[in-house]
Amino acid sequence: MTTIIRLHRIFYDFLISVKIPSFYSEILNLLFLTVIVCIIIFILNYFSKRIISKIFKSLSKNTETNFDDYLIENKVPVYIAKLIPVLFIYSAIPFWFFGFEILIDYAFLTLQIYLVLLIVWIVRSILRSVKLFLKTLDSLKDKPIESFIQVILIFVWFLAILNIFSIVTGKEITTFLAAMGALSAVILLIFKDTILGFVASIQLSSNDLIRIGDWITMKQYGADGDVIEINLNSVKIQNFDKTITTIPTYKLISDSFKNWRGMSESDGRRIKRSLLIKGSSIKFLDNQQLQELKKIKLLETVISAKEKEIKIYNSNLDIDNSILVNGRNLTNLGLFRNYIELYLDNTSNINSEMTVMCRQLTPTPHGIPLEIYAFINNKVSKDYEHIMSDIFDHLLASLNFFHLELFEYPSSLK
Repeated sequence: MTTIIRLHRIFYDFLISVKIPSFYSEILNLLFLTVIVCIIIFILNYFSKRIISKIFKSLSKNTETNFDDYLIENKVPVYIAKLIPVLFIYSAIPFWFFGFEILIDYAFLTLQIYLVLLIVWIVRSILRSVKLFLKTLDSLKDKPIESFIQVILIFVWFLAILNIFSIVTGKEITTFLAAMGALSAVILLIFKDTILGFVASIQLSSNDLIRIGDWITMKQYGADGDVIEINLNSVKIQNFDKTITTIPTYKLISDSFKNWRGMSESDGRRIKRSLLIKGSSIKFLDNQQLQELKKIKLLETVISAKEKEIKIYNSNLDIDNSILVNGRNLTNLGLFRNYIELYLDNTSNINSEMTVMCRQLTPTPHGIPLEIYAFINNKVSKDYEHIMSDIFDHLLASLNFFHLELFEYPSSLK
């Protein structure tokens, strides 16, 4: 400070000594001091930034955690270093603007506002570092950390704005809080989406409804892909065609969506698809046809066992076997169902420890649905589709051996 005082007096006295009017001497002296202060600020900023950054880098090398690396990446040392020039300016203002009392007040006011914003920027950088660090932890990387960081940041900005208003108007913060209480309805209306998003984020997190990396489907918004970001106001989903869909966070609470996480965490991915069998192709099988189907390795034992069971049943009831509708007889559709289940049980890609079933559903105008319900071991989408296609290729090609036909619309409708 002594140096600044001396510079102020020496240059001002020099200007007066060369017969420059007092008013112009003060202005020229102010310009001179401005240049000197700017040079000192530049030097302080340069060295403080280098020294503090070097300290942080040194600490970063000696610690196992990577949190300090994120602090450096988000320029926390750089912003902290800016506090030193601010403190210097705060001390220098009375001497810098000596003789310009009005400018002193405005300079202090501007510096205080800058200091508040600088502190906000430091806190913001630290919060970003915390967010990046928490995302590296296995227990937290799929949690909506972004939402909570945004809430804290909103609160920090809220306090900063209150402080700035207090600095500018010279009134206590409590005065503004009282005024805001009266305007609470307006504030709630302005921040409606933010409040809804915050509440939704807490519900999503506490109930574990959605995580980053989950595959979700929300048809009403055209979303079908992986969750890549959950923040206060929106959830970003990268669809499988690499487009991005953004959905308001609170919509995931108010509307329905499908989360495929259960499938991903299970031991298999479900097949639930039907073959539509033409009704007129379903019929009883005579002995000759049964002998032909016995040649199918998977059905040989099944047919023999069922033949014995049916023969005993029909004999006990003295059934006339000359007409196949009498008593019990095997049908081509029934044997095809048996074949499908045996085929699936013997397919290595099907998880036999989970449900494996072929069932007949209610007849429709488009044929009789024969639904295959099973689980494939491989849950990767491309592999899953290939395996399922191979299974249905085989089943479609097998229909002719059972004298069954797949329902198809005629090529020309009359």
